[in-house]
Amino acid sequence: MEEEKMDENEWGYHGEGNKSLVVAHAQRCVVLRFLKFPPNRKKTSEEIFQHLQDIVDFGKNVMKEFLGENCVHCGEVVQLPLEFVKQLCLKIQSERPESRCDKDLDTLSGYAMCLPNLTRLQTYRIAEHRPILCVEIKPKCGFIPFSSSVTHGMKHKVCRYCMHQHLKVATGKWKQISEYCPLDLFSGNKQRMHFALKSLLQESQNNLKIFKNGELIYGCGDAQSPAADWRELAHHLKPFFFPSNGLAGGAHCTRAVIRELVHVITRVLLSSSDKGRVGALRPGPRGPHVCEASPFSRSLHRQGKNTPERSGLPKGCLLYKTLQVQMLDLLDIEGLYPLYNRVERYLEEFPEERKMLQIDGPYDEAFYQKLLDLSTEDDGTVAFALTKVQQYRVAMTAKDCSIMIALSPCLQDASSDQKLIVPSSRSRLAFSVSVLDLDLKPYESIPHQYKLDAKIVNYYSKTVHAKDDTVMSTRFKESEDCTLVLHKV
Repeated sequence: MEEEKMDENEWGYHGEGNKSLVVAHAQRCVVLRFLKFPPNRKKTSEEIFQHLQDIVDFGKNVMKEFLGENCVHCGEVVQLPLEFVKQLCLKIQSERPESRCDKDLDTLSGYAMCLPNLTRLQTYRIAEHRPILCVEIKPKCGFIPFSSSVTHGMKHKVCRYCMHQHLKVATGKWKQISEYCPLDLFSGNKQRMHFALKSLLQESQNNLKIFKNGELIYGCGDAQSPAADWRELAHHLKPFFFPSNGLAGGAHCTRAVIRELVHVITRVLLSSSDKGRVGALRPGPRGPHVCEASPFSRSLHRQGKNTPERSGLPKGCLLYKTLQVQMLDLLDIEGLYPLYNRVERYLEEFPEERKMLQIDGPYDEAFYQKLLDLSTEDDGTVAFALTKVQQYRVAMTAKDCSIMIALSPCLQDASSDQKLIVPSSRSRLAFSVSVLDLDLKPYESIPHQYKLDAKIVNYYSKTVHAKDDTVMSTRFKESEDCTLVLHKV
């Protein structure tokens, strides 16, 4: 960043989450990411710098090794003029969602992260004149727990995402339950993947967003949002998939465009990305490959058909590598929580050991190497407990990451300037795939995760599963007055 050339008018609001806010440059393919804090919580400039540097180091030394060189963009920590940050904060304030304004942008340290704008193709540093489409997917956890530590049988049948949906609707987070199930997307079976992606498009919640030339055109993150309009989305997408404009309007056009989008995303997700060191994570035990709550599975079951379990993800694709990292959650939170308490007791007795245990970093090669120990035999040591705790934190990070797929029509004379090409029915699209939201989950959040897990499972069991049992019981009662007559043959 060249300090004397920083102009807040060249930057625009891009989006924000619970802990950070992002602004994008109008011309260059870069964004600035600022930390956010509650008004009464102040951190020193040194603490903020270290926090941001830890994020960079974790991405570079851990997630890039697992997910691949080209998919993970670590960025760098930059120091900005304080006056620029203050003016920028004032400029974007009116664009921020009201629900996110409980925390303030850090305007005191001057530190931020400079990263590539992942809504653009990652082969150019300057914004291209050609149109760019970007689909952001937050796939969530793609497996059902396989650990023997799980005490509630429901967790071996229904995935966390599908159970959590019911609690979120009950508490007003979302208006209706999504038909999306992560196990369908991670199955590698194209039929199930198509269903999963269409479900995300129908009820995106905060799991799917679509950008056109860097601007959000579809999907929203806050509750109580209006239903999305597929016709308007199809209008935006049509030039990407049907450039000759030979497709008429109406419902048929909308369906055709959405179908093309779903098929192209599926092809990209199944394509091989660059090699990470994920081979070091040998495939471990797996739970069921089908979630009993998945509407796709339930629909086939009602028709008397079996769900096509999976075709298997290609080992080189990003979904496969993401799933392998998610499966570092070897013990489930139920098996992990007692180990967390073991580490906590040790730290209460020896607080000076916290730094040596690398709980707060540094996230270096030594930290990465310890993650590769996939043993589950507890020898009673603090070292074993700590390794499982750190693996769980990394797994939770992978469960909450976002996959960014950028697409752009290939120029007719550009046959070799793009390495990655995906065909659609009527066009060829250059694409790049990246991963976002790779901050390591906090050590201190583990007790919250333990309580939340119990809350999700208990609510689902008492309401949804109990209702299913009642329906089944009613069916049997309705048939109790039937008489079976046997004729001698």
